[in-house]
Amino acid sequence: MRLNKRILALSLGTILAGACSSPSSATPSPTPVAAAGIHKIQHVVVIMQENRSFDQYFGTFPGADGLPVQNGQFTTCMPDPATGVCVKPYHDSSDLNYGGPHGQVNATADINGGQMDGFIAQALKGQKTTCTGPDDPNCGGNGKSGGSDVMGYHDAREIPNYWTYAQDFVLQDHMFEPNASWSLPEHLFMVSEWSAKCSVAGDPMSCVNALQNPGQVNPNYAWTDLTYMLHKNSVSWKYYVAQGTQPDCEDDQATCAALPQTVGTPEIWNPLPWFTTVKQDGQLGNIQTIGNFYTDAKSGNLPAVSWVVPNGKVSEHPPALVSEGQTYVTTAINAIMNSSDWSSTAIFLAWDDWGGFYDHVVPPTVDVNGYGLRVPGIVISPYAKRGYIDHQTLSFDAYVKFIEDDFLGGQRLDPKTDGRPDPRPTVRENVPALGDIIQAFDFANPPRAPVLLDPNPSAGPASLP
Repeated sequence: MRLNKRILALSLGTILAGACSSPSSATPSPTPVAAAGIHKIQHVVVIMQENRSFDQYFGTFPGADGLPVQNGQFTTCMPDPATGVCVKPYHDSSDLNYGGPHGQVNATADINGGQMDGFIAQALKGQKTTCTGPDDPNCGGNGKSGGSDVMGYHDAREIPNYWTYAQDFVLQDHMFEPNASWSLPEHLFMVSEWSAKCSVAGDPMSCVNALQNPGQVNPNYAWTDLTYMLHKNSVSWKYYVAQGTQPDCEDDQATCAALPQTVGTPEIWNPLPWFTTVKQDGQLGNIQTIGNFYTDAKSGNLPAVSWVVPNGKVSEHPPALVSEGQTYVTTAINAIMNSSDWSSTAIFLAWDDWGGFYDHVVPPTVDVNGYGLRVPGIVISPYAKRGYIDHQTLSFDAYVKFIEDDFLGGQRLDPKTDGRPDPRPTVRENVPALGDIIQAFDFANPPRAPVLLDPNPSAGPASLP
């Protein structure tokens, strides 16, 4: 295993006094000290998929805080305004789902003051909205909505690999989207802990909170992001983009044709090129194609921190097929597991927002921006606990906190200390409710062997409520 240069230390062994040494005597070379605890993780890889709630993917996973059940029957149901019927959760074998609208207004309506009963009504509302783009936050996938398909759930029959990862590693059953809105704000939180609009180019103090509409047409993202901290501390990073099409409409439009997603095209899932710090620090070259990810993994040259984002086809963002997303994710994880970097890597796999699908857990309120609804989260690492369900309250802020604790000595994206102040409302990594992902790891034991899975698996067994 390659040693992290940040934890090299001089040996405390005896060094002979110069006055007593002969001309031929040599000073002992420094002896590297093995990495300990969190610093055994030298590579963090965030794989971010799209638009699934926890209950939709893991609502029947044994031991998890899933769909409420009593005597083998679901105890929750969702009113359908169109039929007057209260729809219970049901197994959905479809590879193609639609979900529902998933903007800020829809999050508020779905949660409905903690009653968690707005999902079907919002999905039906989305059906009435005219849109042809793969995702307008005001409607469901492909401008459609499944209505009650927001009450459907999958299990190992449709997503056997995801269930295997949850069984072999760590499933987080209280992982919440950091923002109570859609994909673009989430991706901004993922790399910077804030979603804002800025009125003066390059001036972070001109930025104001913008949970729903931070802007997509040549926006000015002037506030401080995590890559600024990484660059300043000589910590390597890359943002790997799967080229193809993006699944979202520009500027939250109601209609749009499929738009290209390329490394050189800043957009919803690739916002870093719009950040002042990335341009000023000369870091645009760190935004690379997914092909570079596979090359870096194969050669054992993954950076310390990386993000991996899909294109529309493999994103699982309705109407993208669940199976194609699982194949893409499995292939990426296999590449890491086959790499010499595996023994020092932590993979954080998650889905960026709930996509309008039902979830029964009321999100905690931590500030004006979130948390949003609950999403699946899985930690995959040779040091991850085996078959562990982490019940801590978490959001993607915990990824940033882990990265800062591992590589930055606990520094935070804090306007008071990071050297580049901005008026963000909250230092998210320090929110008292936020758990610590380090609880998912067992650093006392040697690294575990990889768990290589078939990217095109057979269906797994059915689960019971």
